[in-house]
Amino acid sequence: MNLLAQRHRHARALLALEDGSTFSGWCAGAEGETFGEIVFNTSMAGYQEIVSDPSYAGQIVTLTYPQVGNYGVCREVMQSGGLFLRGLVVHDMCHEPSNWTSEGSLPELLKQNGVVAIEGIDTRALTLKIRSAGAMRAAISTVDLDPESLVSRVATSLPISAHNFVPDVSTRQSYTVPAKGEKRFHVVALDCGEKRGIEQGLASVGCEVTVMPWDTPAARVLSESPDGVFFSNGPGDPEQVTQTAACAREVLGKVPVFGICLGNQLMSIAAGAQIQKLPFGHHGGNEPVMNLLTGKVEITAQNHNYGLVFESLGRLVPELSGGETEHHADLRFWSEKRIAPVVESERFGRVRLTHVNLNDGTPEGIQFLDIPAFSVQYHPEANPGPHDSAYLFEAFARLMKGREDYLAIDVREGRRF
Repeated sequence: MNLLAQRHRHARALLALEDGSTFSGWCAGAEGETFGEIVFNTSMAGYQEIVSDPSYAGQIVTLTYPQVGNYGVCREVMQSGGLFLRGLVVHDMCHEPSNWTSEGSLPELLKQNGVVAIEGIDTRALTLKIRSAGAMRAAISTVDLDPESLVSRVATSLPISAHNFVPDVSTRQSYTVPAKGEKRFHVVALDCGEKRGIEQGLASVGCEVTVMPWDTPAARVLSESPDGVFFSNGPGDPEQVTQTAACAREVLGKVPVFGICLGNQLMSIAAGAQIQKLPFGHHGGNEPVMNLLTGKVEITAQNHNYGLVFESLGRLVPELSGGETEHHADLRFWSEKRIAPVVESERFGRVRLTHVNLNDGTPEGIQFLDIPAFSVQYHPEANPGPHDSAYLFEAFARLMKGREDYLAIDVREGRRF
C-alpha cells in the first residue's frame, strides 16, 4: 500500500506499549481497539497460518517481514476455525492481492473476524524494542489516538498470565479426523488449541485421531482404549491449564504419549518440572534445533513464550550424561559435547534431554526413558515454516509400535535434496 497516496482511505490508528512508547499508523483490519501482549514473528511468509494459529490468543502479533498480504488468503490454509489473536502489526499491508489461490485479502479476513490491525509502523524499531525489553502489554486503537491516554490504559490492562485462554480456543465437542490411507493407530488428542496442520501430520502416519476438549478427564481419554495420547499446542501460561496437566499426569505411563509446544510444557509440569517465561519467546520459522540423539540440526517453526526449566526435572544421572554431575543453564553445553543428558525425576524416572535450541540454549525436547513418552517445544507440522521436523510424527508412530529407537531418525530422510 502506498501510504502517502491512499492514507485517506483508512482510519488513523495508534499502537501503545506499557513502557510508554507509541507508534502512529493506519487501520489495516477492523476498527476499534484491542489490548494484549505484544510479540514478534520472524517468518517471511505464511501470514494466514500465523493469524489463524490459536496459540496467539491474547497476543498482538508483529510481523517483521515488511510487506504482508500480497498473495491474499484462502480457506484451505486456515489453521483453525477463526482468528484468536488480539491484534496485528505490520509495516506495509497489501489491500489488493494477486494470486491464483486468493479468495480475498488479509485486511478483509481481519475485519470479518473483528481483529484490529495497524500498518505504517517501523516494525524493525518495534522488534528491537521487544527484544530489549521483552514481551509486554500493548494496545492498538482507532478510537483513542491520545498517546498519553492509551499508554495509561495499557498500564492498567491485565497481563496474559491472568487468564486461561485454552477454553476459548479448544473444541467443545469431540470429533474424529480419519487416517490418511490405512488406519494404523487410534490416537486421542487433547485439544488445547490444536492447529489443523498437527491433525494432518498425525493422520499422515496412519493415525485416526479422536480430538477431545482440553479438560477431558484421563478416565474418559483412556476409555477410548487409544494406541496413544497426544497433548496439543495452545495459548497462554501453562500454569493456568491445570486440568490438562492433571490428565497428563494420569495418562503418562499407561499409553504412549506425545506432546507439542504447550503439550510439552504440560507433560513437563506433570513430571514435576518448573516452567519459565522467556524474555520475548520464540516466534518464527528459522529457529535452529539440534537433535542430540543424531547430532543433526533442524530449522524449525516455533511459537511459544514459555518453556521447560530442564534442571528442575531432577538431578543428572552421571553414567548416562557423559560423567557430568552438574547442570548447565545454557544447554548448548550438551550440543557442543554431543551428549543427551539424563535426569532422574521423582514421578516418572529417567528423562533425557533430546533437543536444544542453538540460538539461546533452551530445551526443545525431552524423552521419558522408563515410560513411553516424548515431547517437543517446537512445531513439526510447520504451517508455516520448514518441514525438517516432520519426522516426529513418524517417531510417534514408531513409539506406538514399540520401537526403542523411535527418536533416532535422521532429519534428512525423505528429503528431495
